Amino acid sequence: MAAATPYPPDPHAPHNDRPGRIMAREMAEQPAVLRRILSEGAPAIRTVAQEIVARSPRFVLLTARGTSDNAALYAKYLLEIRLGLPCGLTSMSTTTAYGARPDLTDVLVITVSQSGGSPDLVASTRAARQAGAITLAVTNNPDSPLAGVSEYHLDIMAGPERALPATKTYTASLLALYLFVEGLRGGDGAPAQLLPDLAAKLLARQDEVRTLAARYRFAERMVITSRGYGYPTAKEAALKMMETSYIPALAYSGADLLHGPLAMVDNVSPVIAVVTDGKGGEALQPVLDRLRGRGADLVVIGPRHQVEQASAGFVLPTEGVAEEVQPILEILPLQLLAYEVTIARGQDPDAPRALAKVTETR
Repeated sequence: MAAATPYPPDPHAPHNDRPGRIMAREMAEQPAVLRRILSEGAPAIRTVAQEIVARSPRFVLLTARGTSDNAALYAKYLLEIRLGLPCGLTSMSTTTAYGARPDLTDVLVITVSQSGGSPDLVASTRAARQAGAITLAVTNNPDSPLAGVSEYHLDIMAGPERALPATKTYTASLLALYLFVEGLRGGDGAPAQLLPDLAAKLLARQDEVRTLAARYRFAERMVITSRGYGYPTAKEAALKMMETSYIPALAYSGADLLHGPLAMVDNVSPVIAVVTDGKGGEALQPVLDRLRGRGADLVVIGPRHQVEQASAGFVLPTEGVAEEVQPILEILPLQLLAYEVTIARGQDPDAPRALAKVTETR
């Protein structure tokens, strides 16, 4: 096995061109980013939420691509569960390719994009505003074209992100969206206050993740599953694994996994289950039972009692952590796992082949 790269690399150490050093540094910044949002960004997020709730949107449409699409899916769960507000994920091509112009009067359209620069996101948001929508951009760039065409903007305050795989902008987007939804419902976002310290402790457990990574060095495919609030985490983890290590990783809701894809799982199939401590984890339990019954190589990311029943896993601190904010912690060991697997396979997670930081879809 190739020698493991220390995490995070010391920026003052020699050989600073080692593979993965940028991604490692940006993962390590996440606790500080979360603190910044809570201390500096929360008041502005609350103000935007109060202005939007006063306009009584009748439902919500969420628009995004890639990693931001997974953040938008998290927002969909929050809005439907915490507010009872109907939500949908948009198909941008209906507007940008087919020219459809639905009536969006009093509809809240939230567009999530780290860069705010993709032409289809900008075009669809502009069209939504022209069709009467209340438009909100959630980006890491307040000077972006997307922010410019939107009526409202949330700055996720993650700072420059240079590695191609998005890490800190993902968790920053989740926290900003959580605080926004809390603002809509008149909450104070208090359950998020413990996240920065817990995130720092999780990121310090890199040796555990490196041990887990050895299981996947020669993997030919992978299944990642969850339910409820954890499902966006499963999708984001699969994306990270594919874009860094090139392992085909399939993300399924646990319910969907039972409707057919379970047939491909056998005793040599690696399965990662993201088990949120709460109703989502309870709903996933029958799936975990079926996976164990098929002899799957089951790794659990979740509470200790769930990890102890699996082939291996990573214990998350869930006691006292509200279910709706656990995804901000769940993804951290999975980001580290993608990084460590990629290093073990002799590749550079900073620069996946065929990818660009700003993807300009139309």
